[in-house]
Amino acid sequence: MKLVVQRVTSASVEVEGEIVGEIDEGLMVLVGFGENDTTREADYLAGKLAKLRIFEDENGRMNRSVKDIEGKVLLVPQFTLYAHTKKNRPSFHKALAPDKATELFDYFTEKCSELIGVETGEFGAFMKVSLLNNGPVTILLEKEFE
Repeated sequence: MKLVVQRVTSASVEVEGEIVGEIDEGLMVLVGFGENDTTREADYLAGKLAKLRIFEDENGRMNRSVKDIEGKVLLVPQFTLYAHTKKNRPSFHKALAPDKATELFDYFTEKCSELIGVETGEFGAFMKVSLLNNGPVTILLEKEFE
């Protein structure tokens, strides 16, 4: 499972001209699932995401979490995080099948919602993602259990 985490001042997802998810200060997170991912990875990364201290404290140090600042998270499903780029045309054979990925995205969203405020994009839709990056701060979180 892979998460691309970006600290943002604001972010939104639009599908067919309609905003389906929107946050102010918080984290915009691209979420990708690999072929072997399960709820175990989702549980681990939901906890990690809620506790990740990448917001500045009163001393200007990254020492506060999205929960600490009472921010929200915008989760955006993105199977292309599992692109295999050995050739010029990417292949996605290492990504989790769409039906299973949809279930796991819903599960991950639920687990995150238990810890922090969450908005989401729409799985399988063509999405327009807008964000105002804050920093910029971008961090890759990955977890694969064997």
